[in-house]
Amino acid sequence: MKTTRLETFSDGVLAIILTIIVLALPIPRDDNFDVLEDLFPVFISYILSFIYIGIYWNNHHHLLQGTEKINGGIMWANLHLLFWLSLIPFVTGWMGLNHFYKTPVACYGFVLLMSTIAFWILQRRIIAHNGAESAMAILLSKDYKGKISPILYVFGIAGCYFNVWIAGVLYVAVAFMWFIPDRKIEAKIEEMED
Repeated sequence: MKTTRLETFSDGVLAIILTIIVLALPIPRDDNFDVLEDLFPVFISYILSFIYIGIYWNNHHHLLQGTEKINGGIMWANLHLLFWLSLIPFVTGWMGLNHFYKTPVACYGFVLLMSTIAFWILQRRIIAHNGAESAMAILLSKDYKGKISPILYVFGIAGCYFNVWIAGVLYVAVAFMWFIPDRKIEAKIEEMED
């Protein structure tokens, strides 16, 4: 099976998730800038979530572009990833509307952690189906960002009960780490397309 339908479906789901996040932004009823002060935490959580969805979309695209074939296990692993990503609008809104209180921030981190684990499972399923000598298997063998991210999320989840800024810094650090895609993967995909 080719990856085209899986990519198209995933792109559609991610577009819907982004739409839900932006539709959850409350529209002020007043016409001055003072009302925006209360919405600042909501807007900050929206920006962070938008970046995270963008990072997942970008890395998901690269992962599937470097994948030669898929099977049912890969499709289920992809749905597992999309399930966790679909919870981002909920935890985004909860975190923002509660001005970054501990429990919503911890739940936000938990969803990010589970999304990372789901992405790792998807990678493992792709490697298992395409072989240990496949392009993705070789490229992902030294996936340091993928190994560090869950650790930082766990520290962020635990740390938010001491100070939510700990979680915030760690969540932003992971996003910053993943913001620029892996150049090796991009180069390999270009090589495969030629």
